[in-house]
Amino acid sequence: MKRLILALLIGVTFLTGPALAVEPDEMLKDPVLEARARALSQKLRCLVCQNETIDDSNAKLAKDLRILLRERLTAGDTDEQAVAYLVDRFGEFVLLKPRFAPHTYLLWFSPFVLLALGGFFLYRARKKSAAPAPGEAPLDEAERKMLGELTGAQKSD
Repeated sequence: MKRLILALLIGVTFLTGPALAVEPDEMLKDPVLEARARALSQKLRCLVCQNETIDDSNAKLAKDLRILLRERLTAGDTDEQAVAYLVDRFGEFVLLKPRFAPHTYLLWFSPFVLLALGGFFLYRARKKSAAPAPGEAPLDEAERKMLGELTGAQKSD
């Protein structure tokens, strides 16, 4: 029973952290706008933490980005316009999932290229190791005679 309570307390502690990142003073009065802001802030990267969304981060810059996003939505921007404003201001890095565009092709395709290269080199290495080792060629008549003389000579010593 104690373990169950401890597990629940630990779970609640770790799971409520991100929920508390958005502070009450940041929330919009309009629930529809707030839902849009929360959905968009889940797609934007915290520039300080880099592995968290601005919705989950407690960093001051993330708070500023959340406020800025809410200001843009309140001003009447569409979701795309609000995100474009942040991208123009902070760069593509602010997007948690980068866009599929010519300048991000390397980012999108490099895992597949590296996987294909790894498979190719693995195939070549296995093919090379699976090749039979060159066997000894059978002795011709002169070599047998010489071998007989050498082994016969050793026996007589």
